[in-house]
Amino acid sequence: MTSPVVPPGTASSGTAPRLPASAARRLAALGAVACAFAVGLAAYASHGLDGAAAQRGGIAAAFFFAHGLALLLLAPGAGRLRLAALALLAFGMLLFAGSLAAAALAGWPTRLAPAGGLSLMAAWLIIAGDALRR
Repeated sequence: MTSPVVPPGTASSGTAPRLPASAARRLAALGAVACAFAVGLAAYASHGLDGAAAQRGGIAAAFFFAHGLALLLLAPGAGRLRLAALALLAFGMLLFAGSLAAAALAGWPTRLAPAGGLSLMAAWLIIAGDALRR
């Protein structure tokens, strides 16, 4: 009797699943979703919001798009350090741009934006360091 063929990296194969590949796919997918959200938010900010809300919505859309695109492009093939930096980038994007979007759309306070901004800056510095050491 032959044993069933089990793909490498699955629980039944005896080896641990490849976390970096799975994490990279999730971060890239989050980046694509952030870009899609950014397009909708930018349209709504341009046509459905006024004043400070429109400005915050536009800034949030720009940050969602730029950092979503960065996640989409930098995640595939990233090593552990870069993946950690990209996770921090995603966290910062959600806090910073999410806080601005929530303020624009629902009038919520932007208390989380500074923590998100610091996370974004730290993530970019880690990515720079990773690029220099490669």
